[in-house]
Amino acid sequence: MRCIAIDDEPLALRQMSGYISKIPFLELAATFRSALSAKEWLKENSVDLIFVDVNMPDMTGVEFVQTLETPAMVIFTTAYAEYAIEGYKLSAIDYLLKPFGLKDIARASEKAQSLYELLQLQEQMKSDNSQEESLSESAEEGVLSVHADRKTHLVKMSNIVYVESAGEYVRLHMADGSNLVTLFRLKNMESELQSSQFMRVHRSYIINLSYVAGYTKGRVFLSNDDYVPIGENYKEQFMNYVNSSL
Repeated sequence: MRCIAIDDEPLALRQMSGYISKIPFLELAATFRSALSAKEWLKENSVDLIFVDVNMPDMTGVEFVQTLETPAMVIFTTAYAEYAIEGYKLSAIDYLLKPFGLKDIARASEKAQSLYELLQLQEQMKSDNSQEESLSESAEEGVLSVHADRKTHLVKMSNIVYVESAGEYVRLHMADGSNLVTLFRLKNMESELQSSQFMRVHRSYIINLSYVAGYTKGRVFLSNDDYVPIGENYKEQFMNYVNSSL
């Protein structure tokens, strides 16, 4: 997590910087001796976490947080315990009373990390939902919109040989021998693929029936060398397809 530290006392700021450097999941982007200079810097930069002293001459830490245009997680520091209640009213992650040590700042930072990971997970879920909506819209035209390799691929269903589940991901095996790996649930992928063209033959595999080259007990061959297993629960459905195609 990117963070900044703000304290008008040089020694306290230097000590804070030293502690932050020892916490592996924190990256100290900048330090400031006034809230006003930090506020100016934040107009052009963004951070995930702010360590800020409450009692400063030009602008208090509480006033500074109240003026932030882009919310960030905040950990207040101060030598005055009476400011704690005011700090918690702003939903601060924690409140460190000076003098504090590395264990104190590490504990507070771990709280921030837990919240950060939760927010990241929520964003990922939104992204997944967006991808599923996009996939659903394009599937009607026989094309899938798939996010992989940091870009969106428009994939013709007819070029997909089979789909393989890989934990929270699916791997699309393409007719040209390439693979696309995307964060998606196999069950949802199954519902979007054209049912007349694709069939699930295993809990981890969906095949394109157009590429079926043969089968043996427990296997479906999609070429002379490439095959996928047939699950016991899917064997009857596949054999019904084979018999109806003869």
